[in-house]
Amino acid sequence: MNPPFRADHIGSFLRPAELRQAYEDRAAGSIDKARLKEIEDRHIREVVKLQEDVGLRSITDGEFRRTVYFGHFPKAVSGFTELDAALPFKDASGKTMTYRTYAVSGRLKRERGIATEEFQFVKSLTRQTPKATLPSPCSQHYFRWREGLSERAYPDIAEFHADVAAIYREELRELAALGCRNVQLDSVSLPLLCDPALREQVRQRGHDPDRLLDQYLEVNNAALADRPPDMVVGIHLCRGNNQGRWLGEGGYDYVAEKIFGRLDVDYFCLEYDSPRAGSFEPLRFVRKDGIVMLGLVSSKTPRLESVDDLCRRIEEASRHVPLERLCLSPQCGFASTAPGNPVTDADQRRKLELVVETARRIWNDA
Repeated sequence: MNPPFRADHIGSFLRPAELRQAYEDRAAGSIDKARLKEIEDRHIREVVKLQEDVGLRSITDGEFRRTVYFGHFPKAVSGFTELDAALPFKDASGKTMTYRTYAVSGRLKRERGIATEEFQFVKSLTRQTPKATLPSPCSQHYFRWREGLSERAYPDIAEFHADVAAIYREELRELAALGCRNVQLDSVSLPLLCDPALREQVRQRGHDPDRLLDQYLEVNNAALADRPPDMVVGIHLCRGNNQGRWLGEGGYDYVAEKIFGRLDVDYFCLEYDSPRAGSFEPLRFVRKDGIVMLGLVSSKTPRLESVDDLCRRIEEASRHVPLERLCLSPQCGFASTAPGNPVTDADQRRKLELVVETARRIWNDA
């Protein structure tokens, strides 16, 4: 079976304490780059073994060389400035959390490989299928575009989208040359357009949400236009994942018909672990060859879901997408940022084992 697999995952894993300390030590200048890499390499070997031991066939490096899921992009692409983020994360109590992020301040240029070195190392460690993860092309506008700053570099937004798409095409060509055939794009921007309050914020930024959605589909498709026919590309749609907090709410209804019908990807990784994601009804728009990875297991909480409940929900989803085109995963990674979600290593392992066990029960194949 080719990716996506019946039992899969989103990519990031809890960082061991030693690795988190090494990030801090490197930032403070108390260890050098070589020492940080030595620590990263050791823990990547361990997280690869974890994935293999629980029965997963799609393998990442846990995103252990990044302190945030998109962190490798601005390190490899010039034209960004670090600023306070415009959107706060919130938890179940409504408490908010601010953070630092990157904004477009100059012309974007790919200076080196983004995920290429990560991929090469993982490939050397496993006989399973290594997966490269990248932030989605449209995220470079939704999160990285800062009104009053970015248009100084790009007075014409079409030129910005063209540069973004070109960067991804170049990256995918190099990944393909290295043997990569499994790529996941992480998009928080598309599902945030499902939130009425955030759509209003988009309008206040001076953008029409409907037109923006069309532009995002166009830049994503342009970025993937030249990929090899045997490269499987999925897109992960997420409402935000930072230490158990999230950015937006709302079902996929607002974006479903356009995204599920027009986005040129092979599979969709969909957050469905809480009522914030809405119902399975929007899945009726998934095109006939589209594969859906149901993110039914929460990476945000230690509560362990039951196999019976997961089977029931998968059966519900199969009323809209045939069972043979469904897969199962956690709704997001366990550590989109270095501090990680409020779960333990044991919780993480049990949830991954649950995904594999459920997939074997339903499809007799993980």
